Amino acid sequence: MAAPQDDPLILVGRVAGGFGVRGEVRISTYTEDPMSIAAFKALKRQDGSPALTIASARKTKDGVVCRCSGIDTKEAADALRGLRLYVPRSALPQPDEDEFYLTDLVGLSVRHVATDVLLGRVKSVQNFGAGDILEITPDLGGPTWYLPFTRAAVPEVKIGEGLILADPPALVGEPEGSAEDEELGDRD
Repeated sequence: MAAPQDDPLILVGRVAGGFGVRGEVRISTYTEDPMSIAAFKALKRQDGSPALTIASARKTKDGVVCRCSGIDTKEAADALRGLRLYVPRSALPQPDEDEFYLTDLVGLSVRHVATDVLLGRVKSVQNFGAGDILEITPDLGGPTWYLPFTRAAVPEVKIGEGLILADPPALVGEPEGSAEDEELGDRD
């Protein structure tokens, strides 16, 4: 059962394993307030099928511990380790005017802030441990490339306009500075 395209699923947590001997489930949450995951009650798998239904939850230092319908043993809870938990985008609160969810960036056009040249479209948002990065697919073809999602590299995001203004850092092997600096040469 796939999620409708107009209401994508958003990753909100991951099962870290069992807790205790009565089948409680430890969940590492990706929400600002770990306990907000309990308000969603019915969590889904990435394909949209049911994953867990939370009956009760309590906060721990690493997330939450939940009692879930149909999970009654430590073995059953441990078997869920690694399960990613999703909710429909429509279940999340609307962000403030100048805020957005990272998933809202996918599909936006990326233009160079100074030249207005189209650089491509956001294919995905990744985080390999050093911060969020945008995977960009060039509109004219070619390999995807990554743009750090920092204020310096992405000075402006215009969700309503479907646009990201970017100032990508120089790539390895490219000269630093503007093209005008190159033309002038080094004047020591």
